Amino acid sequence: MSRRIRITLAYDGTDFHGWQYQPDLVTIQGILEKILSDMDGKHVHVAGSGRTDAGVHALAQVAAFTLDNRVPVDNLRRAVNRLLPPTIRILDAAETHPDFHPRFDATAKTYRYKIHRTEVCSPFDWRYIHYHPYPLNEAWMLEGAKVFEGRHDFTAFAAKDEKRAGQSKVRRIFNSHLERQGDLLVYTVRGNGFLKHMVRNIVGTLIEMGRGNLPHHKIPYKSGATVPAKGLTMVSVEYPDAPSPPQPDPEPLHSDTLKP
Repeated sequence: MSRRIRITLAYDGTDFHGWQYQPDLVTIQGILEKILSDMDGKHVHVAGSGRTDAGVHALAQVAAFTLDNRVPVDNLRRAVNRLLPPTIRILDAAETHPDFHPRFDATAKTYRYKIHRTEVCSPFDWRYIHYHPYPLNEAWMLEGAKVFEGRHDFTAFAAKDEKRAGQSKVRRIFNSHLERQGDLLVYTVRGNGFLKHMVRNIVGTLIEMGRGNLPHHKIPYKSGATVPAKGLTMVSVEYPDAPSPPQPDPEPLHSDTLKP
């Protein structure tokens, strides 16, 4: 009898072409499916909570798959980790209900983006930050981060995505926060869902706000340039069966939300 397995995994995305399987390219999903399919003797599809882009990292990506193999889940975790490259690790595994889907069942996700602000960046940090030591008005950027909170149409901040063409681009951002941490500007955003390149485009917009090229008191008509993937990390994914931070009552779509 088959069973549904839910896993949480972390990875350094530098050497991978993103989460989603692509023929002839090394991806997180592709590696997991190959290992699990070999173990189960048939193709095993691994669904993820989000399709992180090439170079994006994860502290707690959530995925799920259906398996016939009856190996205990903790033994399964150990066995798969032995076969995975050291830059991918399953942190935990558990049986879940048959209909669980890591993307459709998620209630919130949190991403973090790091911008290095000084002239000298440690080589040990280089793979995980966006190096930008140039002049910026950081006070404008901190103020600008807050304008993205609420329910907005983020069409202007989404890359073209053929697989989700025609779908709503409205998303609700519970918290959008930028702060100085030593040599870094750290942007943290929590919302009910994110579009392709959305976080990277928001960060690019914050940089343009800091340069004075875009207004920082409202969501602009257009986004800034898409910042590099390496500064972005998926931090967490939340589900109804786990405690989550308190959320305000739903608000209507903001009147200042703009499409391109």
